[in-house]
Amino acid sequence: MAGKITALRVQKKRRNRVNVYVDGEFAFGLQDVLAAKLSVGQELGDDEIEALKRQDSVESAYEKALYYLSYRPRSEQEIERYLQGKGLDEEATATVLDRLRHARLVGDAEFAEFCVENRETFRPRGPWALRAELRQKGVADEIIDQALEAVDEEKSAMEAAERVVHRFARLDADTFWRRLMGYLQRRGFGYGVSRRVVDEMWKQVAGDADKDAEPR
Repeated sequence: MAGKITALRVQKKRRNRVNVYVDGEFAFGLQDVLAAKLSVGQELGDDEIEALKRQDSVESAYEKALYYLSYRPRSEQEIERYLQGKGLDEEATATVLDRLRHARLVGDAEFAEFCVENRETFRPRGPWALRAELRQKGVADEIIDQALEAVDEEKSAMEAAERVVHRFARLDADTFWRRLMGYLQRRGFGYGVSRRVVDEMWKQVAGDADKDAEPR
C-alpha cells in the first residue's frame, strides 16, 4: 500500500472524515485532524500508514468516549468497558483514558463525589447502598471511603423517609413501622438509624391520641 498520496477528499456523509487516495486508489479514511497533517504528493510507507490508522482508531474512540460522557459522568472502568466493547484494544483504551484525564473529563474521585451528591439530592441512599453502587462501577474502596465521609446517614434517611411517609400515614403503628423500616433498609440505611427515623416519622404522622402507641 506504500506510495504517493494523490488525493485527499472529505467524505460526503461524515464531514469530519477524509478519504486518502494513494497512487490513484482509495487507501483508507482518517479523522480530519489527522488528515490535516497530510498533503497531496506526500510519500507514505507501510509503517506510516499503519501508524495513521492506529491514530485514527484512537481519535475515533476518543470521540465515542466524549459522546458516552455527554449523558452523565462515568467512572474510568465504565469508559474502559465501553471502549473495549467497541473493539478497542487495551493500549488504545489506555491512551484514550489518559487524554480524558488530562482534559479533566474523567476521574474516579470526582465521579464518586458526583454520584454521592446526586443521590443525596434526588434519591437518598444509605452508605451501604452507595458503596455497592460505586464498587459496581469499578471505583476503588479508598476513593469510596473519601466520598462517603461527608454523608450524614441520619439526615439522608430522614429525607428519604419524608418523601414516602405519606404512603403509610393511615396505617396502624406496627404496619407503619414494618413498611417504612423495610423501605429504609432496602436503600442501604443501617438498622439503628432507620429505627430512629421511623420512630420520629411515627410521632409526626400519629398526631392524635388514637395513634399514641409507639410501634414495636
